[in-house]
Amino acid sequence: MEVHAHTHTARKKWTHYFWEFIMLFLAVFCGFLAEYQLEHKIEKDRAKELAKSFYEELKNDSVVAAQKVQNRIKAENAFSYLAKYFRDSSLNNVSKTFSLNFLYAIYFRTPSIFEPSTMVLEQLKNSGSLRYFKNEELQKLIGQLSVAIRNINDRQELEFQIRIQYLNPIILRHYDYNFEDQLTRGQVQDLFTVTTTYENNNEMIPFHFKSPAKFDKEEAVNLMSFYGRAGLGATRRVHYKKYIDVNAELLKLLRKEYHLK
Repeated sequence: MEVHAHTHTARKKWTHYFWEFIMLFLAVFCGFLAEYQLEHKIEKDRAKELAKSFYEELKNDSVVAAQKVQNRIKAENAFSYLAKYFRDSSLNNVSKTFSLNFLYAIYFRTPSIFEPSTMVLEQLKNSGSLRYFKNEELQKLIGQLSVAIRNINDRQELEFQIRIQYLNPIILRHYDYNFEDQLTRGQVQDLFTVTTTYENNNEMIPFHFKSPAKFDKEEAVNLMSFYGRAGLGATRRVHYKKYIDVNAELLKLLRKEYHLK
């Protein structure tokens, strides 16, 4: 009768299973940490990239806003000049100063219109990328910037409606397009730039105010005063100022948070 030798596998101690568990746990945990660190780095890099783009957008708009403020002040002063002129001066033989103020106040619109760039801002809001900015003050200011831009757009739309209804008819009835042809030499040019050049030289181009007998001076005085003060002036003093202040705070905070220049 054959005798078979049986090989018995040594039973593992509980400590062996314990260390296997520890090693497996550490492997999974380290993998989790590595993935977390990678995700954190990606978010941090993405935040830096968005902050830089947003910063450039804000910085460019701050320059444009400052220029638009100056254009508005010029237009407001022109409206004030016209209100005084219409009150007690003749329209039959107007001066160069009158023609310039007529252009800056009544004829020009776009030099006083501020249209902020919102491409990065809209991307931040609509794509959920705003979550990359962990600073609560930064998020708060971005919200305030959106409100300021909306208010500016609403005010400028209101200004446009008043212009269409009340100012454009003055242009249609009384503006001298022969003056403009001489000013631009009959060429397609940026009229605002040409007018600035004309303002600063000694050239004199006659401006003939059309149909002065049909012009309601009393109504015009009120319109010039209203639009210059309650229109352009109020928008600049309240809504433009709010935007400029928030823009400056955002630039300052972005520089601090993301070491931008």
